Order: sequence, then C-alpha cells, then structure tokens
Amino acid sequence: MSMSSWLDALPRDRLLLDVSLWSADLSALGAEAARISPHADLLHIDASDTHFIPEPLFFPDLLRAVRPHTDRPLHVHLMAHRPARLAYTFADAGADLITVHAEATGAADAIRAIHDAGLPAGIALMLDTDPADVRGLLAEADAIVLIGTPLGTKGTTLQTAALTKITATRRLLDAEQRQIPIIADGGIRQNTVASLAAAGANGVVPGSLLWASRDLPGTAAWIRTHQPMPPASPERQTPR
Repeated sequence: MSMSSWLDALPRDRLLLDVSLWSADLSALGAEAARISPHADLLHIDASDTHFIPEPLFFPDLLRAVRPHTDRPLHVHLMAHRPARLAYTFADAGADLITVHAEATGAADAIRAIHDAGLPAGIALMLDTDPADVRGLLAEADAIVLIGTPLGTKGTTLQTAALTKITATRRLLDAEQRQIPIIADGGIRQNTVASLAAAGANGVVPGSLLWASRDLPGTAAWIRTHQPMPPASPERQTPR
C-alpha cells in the first residue's frame, strides 16, 4: 500500500513551499505556524540527534505543541544516525512525513519503521552523495530532499553543485518513471528559486526568504509562479 496518498495530491504544476520553522520567531512558534500556514504546502521541521550534526534542533514534544496550530502536513527532516527510534517518536508526536539521510547508519531500517507507522518516508542526500549510489534507498522513498548547503546551517549560500545533483536525480527518477517530489533544502533565495525549478526541483524549503519578507503573501505567490521542469516522456529518455 502506498503511504504517499496526500503527497500524490500536492500540486505538480508549481513549486511546493515546504516552509522551515527554524527561521520563524521561536518564542512564538504556535502563532508563527498559524501565520505561515496559508502560504505553505508543508511545514519543515529540522531535527537532530546531535551526532549526525552537532546542533540540537527541534524535538518531538515541540512538534506535538505546534500540531494544533496548523492544518498543514508537518515534514520532519531527521538528521540522525540510526534514526528509526527517533522516527517512531516523531510519528507518535504528529509528523506527516519523515525524511532520513541516505548517509545515516540504518537508513533502510528507518524507512521501514516510518512506513510501519503508516507514514510516507523521505530520503535526504547531502551534496557529496551521488544519487546513483543510493538507488535502493530512493526506490523505497516517497520524497527526496536534496541539501544544497553545508548540513545543519542556515543563511548559507547555495552550492552550484546542488543544481547538477537535482538534475541528475530528476533524470534517474524519470528513467524509472517515478514522479515523487524532489525538494531543495538550503540557500533558497530570490536569485536561486528559478534555477532550482529549472534544474528539476518540485519544491523548496524557504526560510528567511518568507519569514523576513515585508509582503509574505506576495513572496509566497512569487515562489509559486515557478514551474518545475516537466518529467521526461519515455520516448525522450536516453536508453541506458
């Protein structure tokens, strides 16, 4: 049974906004979640075990506290080694999508645990991970998050290698006729949104671009004017 029914229902003709709560006013997180929800397709919640990256980030009880303030799906980006146990805890706290890292020990176990909890599972890839090397994990995933900056940072510049990685992942998915979303995370700025969409991203994880905007509805609408690169038709694909 597919775990991604609500993911399948998300728009495909425009960029998705998977808005990062890390850039919100953390002293008023419930109100911030409610304020941003009309302009978001998902809310992106970064979490860590403090080993995969050193920073301690969001935790399950905080997600549980945010849950009543929004009707948007909550997407937990879990930066953790052996993430299966944490994934269960976030699922119990109200997560709607949990993404784990391909580079993590036990990533396949975590995907199974997330699916066992009845949720879709995402796979995140850092800049130096070749999507072709993790095809087995991608085959089990319901969404892909491609990191375009050093992991666990914010306010950093998009690495140009991220665009190549998005295009390579899009071609890999097209070759297998899979239409799961690719979400670009990191370095989402006014001057990078168009190139990310053109490279093949279906969604972006905006932080300060939205939260610091003086015209939140206008900025969100502008991001949504960008259309992802359409999937390649089978007859246009290069034989492998």
